[in-house]
Amino acid sequence: MNTTTTFTMIKPDAVKAGHTGAILDDMIKAGFRLVAIKHLRLTPETAGIFYQIHKERPFFNDLVAFMSSGPIVAAVLEKENAVEDFRKLIGATDPSKADAGTIRAKYASSIQENAVHGSDSNENAELEASFFFSGLERHPDFL
Repeated sequence: MNTTTTFTMIKPDAVKAGHTGAILDDMIKAGFRLVAIKHLRLTPETAGIFYQIHKERPFFNDLVAFMSSGPIVAAVLEKENAVEDFRKLIGATDPSKADAGTIRAKYASSIQENAVHGSDSNENAELEASFFFSGLERHPDFL
């Protein structure tokens, strides 16, 4: 068994639209277990640090402004092949290209307001999870 973790954020657009519960339900029904979860609001500075990999890209300032525009829900999820399976569950970044039934097809409205973030590798999942959660806040038996 290859149980791994991944990191996700339910973005401000989905939280504002009231989709948090439905998105978490989709994750749980897909076999993911919650290892850690918190509801918070990023400051522009914190969002800039989290997304620093995109600092030189033209969309960086808009991304930081969007991600600090309202509350988010950050979570660490556990499942066999977590990163790969979660990327399938959330669908393409552009919701118009996301497969039917994926989180982004159901809850996203645009490429920027795409409802959720999902780690793209096991290494990034650990880095991103560690950005938001200490070891004490992550518990494999948490439901």
